[in-house]
Amino acid sequence: MREAMIVGGGLAGAAMGTLLAQRGRTVTILEKSAAMHDTVCGEFLSREAVVYLEQLGIDLRALGAVPIEGVRLFANRLIAERRLPFAAMSLTRRVLDEALLARAEEAGAEVLRGRRVESLVRNGDGWTAQLNDGAEYSAAHAFLATGKQDVNGWARGRGSQNDLVAFKMYFRLDAAQQTQLNGQVELILFPGGYAGLQMVEGGVANLCLLVTRAELQKHAGQWERLLCAMQEASEHLAQRLQGASALLERPLALSAIPYGMLREHAEDGLWRLGDQTAVIPSFSGDGMSIALHSAHLAAKIYLNGGTAEEFQLQLRGELRPAVTVATMLSRMMIAQPALAQVARLWPPLLHHVVRQTRVPASALLNFQESV
Repeated sequence: MREAMIVGGGLAGAAMGTLLAQRGRTVTILEKSAAMHDTVCGEFLSREAVVYLEQLGIDLRALGAVPIEGVRLFANRLIAERRLPFAAMSLTRRVLDEALLARAEEAGAEVLRGRRVESLVRNGDGWTAQLNDGAEYSAAHAFLATGKQDVNGWARGRGSQNDLVAFKMYFRLDAAQQTQLNGQVELILFPGGYAGLQMVEGGVANLCLLVTRAELQKHAGQWERLLCAMQEASEHLAQRLQGASALLERPLALSAIPYGMLREHAEDGLWRLGDQTAVIPSFSGDGMSIALHSAHLAAKIYLNGGTAEEFQLQLRGELRPAVTVATMLSRMMIAQPALAQVARLWPPLLHHVVRQTRVPASALLNFQESV
């Protein structure tokens, strides 16, 4: 029986596998995707995420990551613009996830691709996973890192903002629009939702958005109609997308996401990582940093002989302020978008929001020194 089984090979799962394998632990990562794939994600890497990735040996610039230096807030037109208080990067998840899985393998972790876990059961002193091909896999300890997808029997429960649907589309922008967007992340408000737009590697722009189910239903649930309505509401977005080419046949989409969820306790000794333990609203928070931080904290506590409950309690305390503030901001941006005009009158508000929705600096770990 293996010592550790990690269900999910995204940011949190691959990072956890790397950290355990580097310290000689026998660990297997079960990843449902057989090859590189896109995922619904804003793909913004804040300072915290960059630091953790560097600790894992990931060279973001070598992978083609794009520097992000500033943030802009738009409704119909520009409301506020500020330089970010930290160095940030942007990189597609298909590239980043593959680099992290490769790093886990280099460290000595076993990575099994195309292996979807249908169920996960506590079995005496260990855990047994039932796989999609009928096979079973057992380990003494289990780490659940399946992102926004739940495993049967281990639902995360509801969050405090449950009525949002997420979409993501890549565009090839007109050359002039690409130049104007370079180095910036733009937050664009529209009726019933908000979107983030930024460049990623290869001269591609990522448009990722959240919209309420009620607003989506007004457009018959159709992406094309929603996108047209967004551009009608935002002269700026219409300008950005003028002459642009969509690069996916259809947008990626996710629903039933428990935004604002922050797990209170561990269950039966199960370690939950990333979006399985905390779901912060997109664009106003930083889900990728939380995923990487949760993996580093769990690895530290696990390797030092701690329990899943100790991990969950500490992580909850560290993340509660950011998740609470981000969820409140997300609700306000959707319900009362006019309040965003405060940022026009007091531009430092953007800096304040960015700082308040991060993993706190005091919680960040230097893994070499903490284990």
